[in-house]
Amino acid sequence: MRVPSRSPRQQPGPPVPYAAPVRRRAQAGRPQPTATVVPDLDAYRDAVADLLVEVNALAGAGSTKARQVLIDQRLREPAIAAVLDATAQGLVGARETLLLEMARYQPNARSSAGDLTALVRIYLLSRIDVMWWRDAATFLTDVDVQHSPELVDLEWLRRRGLLRFRYTEQPRTIVGRGVRALRRRVLPDATPRTAGLLLRRARREVIALLNDVGREFAAVAPAGTPPLWVTSLVRSAEHQHRLRRLGYAAMVPSGHCLGWAVDVEMAWYRRFGARDALAELLLDRQRAGELNVVDEGQAWHICLAPAATLRLRRAYEAEMGS
Repeated sequence: MRVPSRSPRQQPGPPVPYAAPVRRRAQAGRPQPTATVVPDLDAYRDAVADLLVEVNALAGAGSTKARQVLIDQRLREPAIAAVLDATAQGLVGARETLLLEMARYQPNARSSAGDLTALVRIYLLSRIDVMWWRDAATFLTDVDVQHSPELVDLEWLRRRGLLRFRYTEQPRTIVGRGVRALRRRVLPDATPRTAGLLLRRARREVIALLNDVGREFAAVAPAGTPPLWVTSLVRSAEHQHRLRRLGYAAMVPSGHCLGWAVDVEMAWYRRFGARDALAELLLDRQRAGELNVVDEGQAWHICLAPAATLRLRRAYEAEMGS
């Protein structure tokens, strides 16, 4: 799989510490700078790309020890260590978590990590998210997500025609699941093959970002291309662990559980000849320092950078009136 292109050396502000694992709701307020040295994400992504080549060469079942030695050595390289050490887990904690993820890895149809190389890529690139937002509070439970004043109900906005992207919700009843299954049999490619959102809530800044991308995508995509499709938004920590038990590559900690990460459909747009156009839009924003982008195959994971939040909050207020 491709590794998203590098970001510029001018990075989006200093990292914001990730919340400690304590039971609390996400709090109001914007991130405050807490460090004077910002890791070079350009160098980090380059180093991760090099590491992936070596991991792929040691993908055989008999290479477990060699892979562990490789990870031990390469994670200590300055370009990688600088990012991992700036997360709440630190370099040692991130290394141990990655090795444990690799030891437990079992390929399955649900996981976006099709092999060990993809698992390492997804884990390491997603550490940029948790470095940026390490001081943001985790949404621990589904109730936290449902009642947080920092989040907005998407359905209220959708019904008023204020969203430039689409989503579907997870069916809540047996009848609903049956209807979904019937639609997929009759019209298998009418919508992306996704479970849908468990909780249809999002931060205002994220909604503004998705509206921006949705408008840009509509302008450059071939005629007849459906709007931007979002497959995942905010998740509680408890839901993240449910996904892990089901076999999904749901990393912890995660930008989803902080409300700053989303997944957007990619593979489905190939049938409209629009997949590459959407990829370039997202990568342009990564190069501008606004996003972190992780190619997860069918969908791409994107996380908003702290430096972009003020502009997008103002954009939301200007567009929505609140």
